[in-house]
Amino acid sequence: MNASKESPILHEGVTVDPEELPTGDEKRRAVRSMFDSIAPRYDLVNRIMTFGLDVRWRRRTVRDLGLPAGSVVVDLACGTGDLCREIQRRGSVSIGLDLSMGMLAAARTDAPLLHADILRMPLPDGAVDGATCGFALRNLVDLPEFFAELARVVRPGGRIALLDAAQPENRLLRFGHGIYFGKVVPMIGGLLSDGVAYRYLPKSLAYLPDWSVMSTDLLAAGFHDVERHLFTGAQLITATRSR
Repeated sequence: MNASKESPILHEGVTVDPEELPTGDEKRRAVRSMFDSIAPRYDLVNRIMTFGLDVRWRRRTVRDLGLPAGSVVVDLACGTGDLCREIQRRGSVSIGLDLSMGMLAAARTDAPLLHADILRMPLPDGAVDGATCGFALRNLVDLPEFFAELARVVRPGGRIALLDAAQPENRLLRFGHGIYFGKVVPMIGGLLSDGVAYRYLPKSLAYLPDWSVMSTDLLAAGFHDVERHLFTGAQLITATRSR
């Protein structure tokens, strides 16, 4: 996935020069290093900068999987294990995968955790009933490749729920969100964690393609019932693995 454009763009209240955004292997290394550095205070900064809404969004993510208790669900880019804990709280079995050893070391879950690139999961075909992913789509090198890998590991009839940041559709809310996300969030991150990482955060949304592109890619990968739910500052994408 390449975010390159011919000129700088305005995204979420921040002027983004695509030449400053890494791609390919450089992006993979940069993302891994960044999350290693912010892991110790990742949960604290998340709660503060979202006013605790990230907890509600994760609960909605697992609820909208719609899977029965006892299902096996893999949480991709699991970080410190928030979604793993929520999956277990709802009576399912969770497995976490993450590229960042720093995040895995800071994890607060008893779920099995694997150090792995989620574009190449160490799981057999059709191994899980469902998959979740929280706030990581924009950090991946290739989204269509990720969707294809999801289709490989999720059994036919299984479900996926992908949570990530998004700007509101309402113009007024979008303006306020742009100011907050582009100016206030980097300041909070700089005070409590790594300023460079949290300056990257609003810029990283430029990696995400339009919803029409993502939905088309999910259908092409082998999913149906593809839906998107917008919250103030976040989006939840759900789909069912075709049989």
